[in-house]
Amino acid sequence: MTVARELLLDTPGIEDGAALWRIARDSRTLDLNSPYSYLLWCRDFAGTSVVARTAHGEPIGFVTGYVRPERPRTLVVWQVAVDEAHRGRGLAAAMLDDLAQRAAASGVREVETTITPDNEASHRLFTSFAARHGARTERGVLFDTALFPDGHGPEVLYRIGPLV
Repeated sequence: MTVARELLLDTPGIEDGAALWRIARDSRTLDLNSPYSYLLWCRDFAGTSVVARTAHGEPIGFVTGYVRPERPRTLVVWQVAVDEAHRGRGLAAAMLDDLAQRAAASGVREVETTITPDNEASHRLFTSFAARHGARTERGVLFDTALFPDGHGPEVLYRIGPLV
């Protein structure tokens, strides 16, 4: 799916792992995982993830996700990030829509994600995603602060569905 003439939405490959790690690091809002985990993600969960590329193939954004083993009709969106120079053009929404469309072809009918209370951009992204897909949204704390060893804030679960 093309977002703009110069951008392409694609499936990530292991060669994209380092770039995804850099984009996550530079976001300054995401919890940064190890570089190794991004390589694994691009290998093991490429089918439930998306990368946005420039016309030259350079990754400039990504959405990582997986299908919940206990709920095979549920796509969990792990991280969404767009390189700072490419923000404000609707790229995150386009990647999320593309991934949801691909996942729906495999039987996914619901999207889950968690968002910290202070991440307004993600709250807006997933609220507008639900509206575009005619889905209701349930919210509630999934992981309270006390569960984290490092003072991390609570993670609010967004359960969005059914997708239309």
